[in-house]
Amino acid sequence: MTLHILSCNGEAVAPYLEDLARLRTTVFRDYPYLYEGSTDYESDYLMAYARSPRSVFVLALDDQEVVGAATGIPLIDDQTAFQLPFRKKGYALEPIFYFGESVLLHTYRGKGIGHRFFDERETHARRSGFKLAAFCAVERDEHDPRRPPEYRSNDAFWAKRGYQRQHDLFCELSWRELGQQEASPHLLRFWLRSLEF
Repeated sequence: MTLHILSCNGEAVAPYLEDLARLRTTVFRDYPYLYEGSTDYESDYLMAYARSPRSVFVLALDDQEVVGAATGIPLIDDQTAFQLPFRKKGYALEPIFYFGESVLLHTYRGKGIGHRFFDERETHARRSGFKLAAFCAVERDEHDPRRPPEYRSNDAFWAKRGYQRQHDLFCELSWRELGQQEASPHLLRFWLRSLEF
């Protein structure tokens, strides 16, 4: 294993977009997202990040294989669905940097890569002048029968990195779950952290 981390911005990610789309589709099939995705949709989604020159892609590569990735984009450049909860609460969007997904194949977990994903995105956001980092995660019932016995929430990890779970900041996204014929709405909770020292 010759693992290394690569960060790139905007359109520089173009050579990796197809691999990233496949990776997202693979990882998000697992609990808690249970996402029945398509690489075509994921490619379109990622293109929005690639079009933003201030976006960041942090890639974990084993030799030349993309085995993990984390993304970030100025909230002002992201989809309306992510902006709307902040607008409703009176936040200015310009100082907020939104962290998209962190996805990593199971084999590579527990090796500190998750911390690197956050380190790299936080550093990029600070250097770019952003004051607040935000991300959201899907809410699932603690007793959801689909929850695997070995599943561990990331809440403790995020809290140790200084992110605060928001009690009144949510967005709603729809996707098709495994085994479903139609997309259904899902509630996602935001976590925030100041980027100012």
